[in-house]
Amino acid sequence: MANSQSEGQRAMKLESERTQIYEDIKKQKEKISKKRQEEIERGLASSTTKIVKKRKDKTVKAKLSFATNDEDEEEAVQLKSPESMLPEKKRKVTKNPNVDTSFLPDKEREETERREREFLKLEWLKQQDKIKEEKIMITYSYWDGSGHRTQVEVKKGNTIGQFLEACKQQWDEMRGINVDNLIYIKEDLIIPHHYTFYDFIVNKVRGKSGPLFAFDVHDDVRLVNDASIETEESHAGKVVQRGWYEKNKHIFPASRWEVFDSSKEFTKYTIKDTNAKK
Repeated sequence: MANSQSEGQRAMKLESERTQIYEDIKKQKEKISKKRQEEIERGLASSTTKIVKKRKDKTVKAKLSFATNDEDEEEAVQLKSPESMLPEKKRKVTKNPNVDTSFLPDKEREETERREREFLKLEWLKQQDKIKEEKIMITYSYWDGSGHRTQVEVKKGNTIGQFLEACKQQWDEMRGINVDNLIYIKEDLIIPHHYTFYDFIVNKVRGKSGPLFAFDVHDDVRLVNDASIETEESHAGKVVQRGWYEKNKHIFPASRWEVFDSSKEFTKYTIKDTNAKK
């Protein structure tokens, strides 16, 4: 009986000691937790201050450890500044009104300029079409060894081939001849059929003795041994049959004729027959 009471008292004592131990551990944990919270708050305040000053994200680590029942418990707490969570605000860039920025890309300005260029292009094309419709009188000679001068009306936009088609309607000798078998010679140059009068007039193309087509004739130049003598004499072109040219191309004046070449410049010219016997 005495032993039973002794054991009961012992058990109660052990239970009391165990309870006391748990209470002490609990208090120790609370004390540690409170201390840890204070350290975290101090670390957070310090981190926030540094972030504001340096504009960098920093982290604060707090590591606490304590042991119970022969086991080590480790906790790591990583805190991040609330400011670092927010997207960094971009600094607003303002323009200096005194700086020339016309060289910088500008879609709106480029589109406006493109429309203006397109408008000017269309206006220019309309103007050129109007010029091509203008009528002109071309003086020429039907040449069969001697000249038979006359005129024909054409448009500036007509080709030399169309001009020859109009010419052959004026002569019985040419009506049955295909245009391909007719040649037009201006300033001793054989003009290919695909060129237009507009091409020569607008570009002021020069032949051997002056502009191929200058209707005011004041720019017409005939060179005698050099390029310094001007004359107001207008030179009529010649229309000849290809067969006649092939037979007589070694004889003056056909011996002087050559096919027009837009890349060639004429520096010297004489109206004399260089093949004539002295």
